[in-house]
Parts: sequence; C-alpha cells; structure tokens
Amino acid sequence: MIAILGTGKMGEALLSGLVRAEALQERYGVRVVGNAEAAKTADTLILAVKPQDMATLLAEIAPYVPADRLVISVAAGITTAFVESRLGASVPVVRVMSNTPVLVDEAMSVISAGAHAAEEHMKQTEALLSPVGKVLRIPESQQDAATALSGSGPAYFFYLVEAMVDAGILLGMPRAAALDMVTQSIVGAAIMLRDSGEHPVILREAVTSPGGTTISAIAELERHRVRAAFLDAIEAARDRSRQLASG
Repeated sequence: MIAILGTGKMGEALLSGLVRAEALQERYGVRVVGNAEAAKTADTLILAVKPQDMATLLAEIAPYVPADRLVISVAAGITTAFVESRLGASVPVVRVMSNTPVLVDEAMSVISAGAHAAEEHMKQTEALLSPVGKVLRIPESQQDAATALSGSGPAYFFYLVEAMVDAGILLGMPRAAALDMVTQSIVGAAIMLRDSGEHPVILREAVTSPGGTTISAIAELERHRVRAAFLDAIEAARDRSRQLASG
C-alpha cells in the first residue's frame, strides 16, 4: 500500500497519476486516513507536504515509521538527511523532484538516494514513477538545481506561451487563434527535440535563414538579454530551494 501524506498540488498530481497508472481506485480503493495510521500500515510513504510543514509532519509520524519503511520525499529543498534525522533508525529515504506534467503522464522526476536507501529502494521508486513520466537518477547535490530547472520548468514554459500569445494579440490575432498556434508550435518543437536527438542549436538554425524573420526576432531577444534573464531566473530558483531547506 502506498500512502501520500500531503494534499497540495504536487501530492494531488502524484495521486492522479498513480490512480491512472495503477488503477488504484478500481483495484485497491483509495482510503483517506490519518498520518499516523498511514505511517503504520503503508509499505511506502510519499511525503508531499510543503517544505515548511515537513518538520511538523515528521514529528507526527516518527513514532510509527518502522526501519524498513520506504519513505519518498517530494518536498522542494528538503534533504534526505533532514528526513532521516527526524525519523531515526535506518529508514531508507529517497528524495524526488517531479513536476506537474505528471497529470498527463509526462512528468520529469529526478531521484536521489539517502544514506540508507539501497538499490532495491531506488528501483521501487523508479517503478512507482516511471508510468507517469521519465525518471532520472542524480546525486543529491544536484537536487536544488533540478528543482529550479525541471521542477519549476513548466511554469517557465507557460510564462513563455503567455508572452507569445500576447504578442499575437498585439499583431491583431484573436486570442484563441494565437493560443492554438503557439501551443501547437511548441508541442511540435518539443517532440522534434525529444525524438530527433539533435542539439537545440541545430534545430534552431534550421529555422533561422539569413536575413529572415526568425533571425530578426532572435536578435531582439538577445538585445533584451532574454538568455541571461533565464540564467538568472533559474539560478534564483535554485537559491530559493536551498533557503527552503535551511529555513
């Protein structure tokens, strides 16, 4: 049995994905129980509360978590050491950063092993997450960067789409038509990037003819330092992830 502790957006997204992937509602049923009961009875605990609520949750469930219970933390910035120090014993902890495309089975989930997590626990975590997207193992030292890059990544994408749609409206396009064009263009580009194996620079250059419209747009983006702004923004998200862990 899998218990998800935390009903925020990420917890809800994970539950939605798991229900689809494993048919939990029909096959096993989904029960709502207290945190202590979940800690006692579940084989796997997924901790999906907000980072600032993690210490309180761990204090509540610590007396009920056996040493062989697999604990998966999906809270941004929370280290495996933080979880281990509050649960005691030799509880295997795996840290996960996923993102909201889990709702459409296209999540990017990165996982890192804690001090007591063995290969079997990593494989269990991969088996849990792989039906709802791609899973990648990384050192825990890279988790804050992953939070900034892929965890927050969908928001950057939606922000870009919003800006492009506004540009279409500025040029006289109806909002619905602009949204359709931008969405399909980005979906198509993403599939090309994923499936072609080509570097994004190569794909961009294929669209950018000498003296054409695309290079004029790229020149404006460079003039406004859009690339540098993305670097700064993602670095700021990484720093905030570190602050959440320490605060």
